[in-house]
Amino acid sequence: MKIVKKVIDHIEKCYAVTEFEYDGKRHLLCCAEGKGPCRAYDLQGNPEETLWNGPGGVMTLAQFPEGDEPVLLATQGFFSPDDASDAELVYYYRRNERWHCKTLCRLPFLHRFGIVCSRGKKYIVAATLKSANAFSGDWTCPGRVWAAELPENILQYDSGHPLKFQPVLNGLYKNHGFSINRDEENSYAVIGTENGVYTVYPPKDPKEQWKCKLILKEPASDVLYRDLDHDGEKELIILSPFHGENIRIFKKNEKNEFVQVYEREKKMPFSHAIWGDAIDGHEHVFIGGREGDRELIALYYDMEKEEYKEFRVDAGTGAANCMLFQVDGQSRLICANRETDEVAVYSFGSDDSLG
Repeated sequence: MKIVKKVIDHIEKCYAVTEFEYDGKRHLLCCAEGKGPCRAYDLQGNPEETLWNGPGGVMTLAQFPEGDEPVLLATQGFFSPDDASDAELVYYYRRNERWHCKTLCRLPFLHRFGIVCSRGKKYIVAATLKSANAFSGDWTCPGRVWAAELPENILQYDSGHPLKFQPVLNGLYKNHGFSINRDEENSYAVIGTENGVYTVYPPKDPKEQWKCKLILKEPASDVLYRDLDHDGEKELIILSPFHGENIRIFKKNEKNEFVQVYEREKKMPFSHAIWGDAIDGHEHVFIGGREGDRELIALYYDMEKEEYKEFRVDAGTGAANCMLFQVDGQSRLICANRETDEVAVYSFGSDDSLG
């Protein structure tokens, strides 16, 4: 497979990436972890506009899925490594060609969030890294998973009238890993913590309780749940321990228990970026490390040899987050290479398709 890299921008401590649709077009976004901007690009990587220039501390971005006008959800006020007592969930909306910001809810130490659905109802799931600290690196107060039913009209909420969240899972140390997964018509969150890996399912009825289950008692800094070997059963891919160096894959056995089936021999210090998606119908997991060789690799399952393999996408860059997207029948990966302040797009294909 041929890989072509294109550096599309430089943002100091670039961190969060997403796709955002507005004006009838898809756009790529990249935002700073530090006190920097959020910028939009077209699908070819050409800069389009700056949505905001601060205050920064953005860990996660996601499009609000309701309404006729574009609304972008974002964490704000989480500064590395854990200066986040003033973190909050905000949203940006546009009026008269300008982007405006309102607070949706104040959630100290909010790190990740996503949107799940159950029987037509949508919910925001938010994960706080911890609950409080007396100093940087203090892990004595565990984090939580919070949830709220998604409103149809988000513009009614602000700092004086915030959306109310309820805790659905408590006692989570180093609550860092987060991914959204789909199961038939519904979706759920998978949470990676020092305690282990949990699934968090929304209720079938809003009056019922959320269903949270510990599925793997192994520390996990980041986590994905994907069917890499295409056998109909998902594997659990974890980076461990917290901001650690191990890449491991677990799969259910005949007793319906997760057992380890793969561990990368080479360590990846400060492994952090992780994204799973298909290229030409074959599942790949992209993983990036922020120390050591600062590698960016793609893991996949070789169906003929019946083993997990990898190829290197890049090195020396230090990806914080990445996201695969499709354009003109081609798979591309946008990457926030935080350690080099580099926003890059990698294109995957044959020699003919990439030129």
